[in-house]
Amino acid sequence: MKKLLLVMLVAMMATSLFAAGGSEAGAAKAATLTIMQNKPEIGPQLEAYATQWGTANNVKVTVKSIGGTAGAMGPQLKADYAAGDMPDIFTFDGLESYKEWEGVVLDVSSEPWVSKTAVAFKYNNKVFGAPVAVEGWGMAYNADLLAKAGIDPKTLTNYAAYKAAFEKLDGMKAQLGINSVVSMAAAIEMGWVTAHHNFNSLLANGLPYGDLSVVNDLLAGKVDATRLSEYADWVELLFKFADKGVLTTGNYDSQVGAFATGKAVFLHQGNWTDPNIQGANATFKMAFAPHGSMKKATDGIFVAAPSFYAINKDSKNLAMAKKFIVDLVNTPAGHSYMVEAAGMIPAYSGISLQPTGQLSKSVQEWSAAGKVYSWSQYYFTGDFRDKTLNPIYNQFASGSINKAQFIDQMTKALVANKQ
Repeated sequence: MKKLLLVMLVAMMATSLFAAGGSEAGAAKAATLTIMQNKPEIGPQLEAYATQWGTANNVKVTVKSIGGTAGAMGPQLKADYAAGDMPDIFTFDGLESYKEWEGVVLDVSSEPWVSKTAVAFKYNNKVFGAPVAVEGWGMAYNADLLAKAGIDPKTLTNYAAYKAAFEKLDGMKAQLGINSVVSMAAAIEMGWVTAHHNFNSLLANGLPYGDLSVVNDLLAGKVDATRLSEYADWVELLFKFADKGVLTTGNYDSQVGAFATGKAVFLHQGNWTDPNIQGANATFKMAFAPHGSMKKATDGIFVAAPSFYAINKDSKNLAMAKKFIVDLVNTPAGHSYMVEAAGMIPAYSGISLQPTGQLSKSVQEWSAAGKVYSWSQYYFTGDFRDKTLNPIYNQFASGSINKAQFIDQMTKALVANKQ
């Protein structure tokens, strides 16, 4: 009996030691953090920073970059939610996106970075999103090519000025060594260029910052036929003078690449393209001019926070998720990632680094002068922009519908979307 008891005692001790060892091993195992973000152009840079931060904090960080030609992030986020596999941190782009996910977004009003930014996402007087950056877009132009053509970019403030400039440049293709006047993309997977950014010209161009008069009318199903007609002229002009291959089947790289290599004079994109343009070793001077979507002159570009980091309130790693954003805002490594690696304009005070990209500098100049228009596209749902408007632009670009049909379909879509 004693022998049996001894054997049982040894077995129990071994089991206890194994359990303790397993517990220690589990405690030593690195935590995990998953981030899903909607800007694939900064994916590699964010992954590199996340790896560096993860190593320093004993956290395994996985970054999923979904957007642009990789498809919209919304459907993937919904699929992950249905599978019970929501990321710890994810981005959303505005009010409608927030409303879709408000049940899982953490209130971060008391976080230390809130006092360092003027563009945090707020709803009902609470903060729910940390701005990724400050971004802007107008019509990016190659100043060297415009100079060769004798065109002053300061004159590009309305439809008539752009039409005259485009026609002149189109007649000088061989002399300038260009393939097209404009690098514009309207393929279905590039709907964020047309049904998001270009659509905003209809919503906000020429209006005081924060003015939602056009937005509110459209959400009420009231369409200003004159404003829409002028806007349709602008869309038609861009499509007419774009490279047809890039326009109808091109992706982000081909669109930006045409401008970066001097094969197009204008680019319909924003300052987030700076890293790509610098990577192509572009040496020409560039900046932004206003959109020419109206007959009257407008003197500003579209500037705002493009998206916001949200923390999943049900995350098992809340402390680490909070720390990731705090360190992004407060540490030299975070500053270096945002400004030097990703080429972004930081949305927070206390950051001495400044972006070197020419387009980012142009955004800062327009902003400093107070010549900015709102981003109002996010008052419309992602499904409306991506599934309803995007195909209309795509059909117009491909020639499946003409301008009158574009106006008709846009009008019907906006009326049917009445809130």
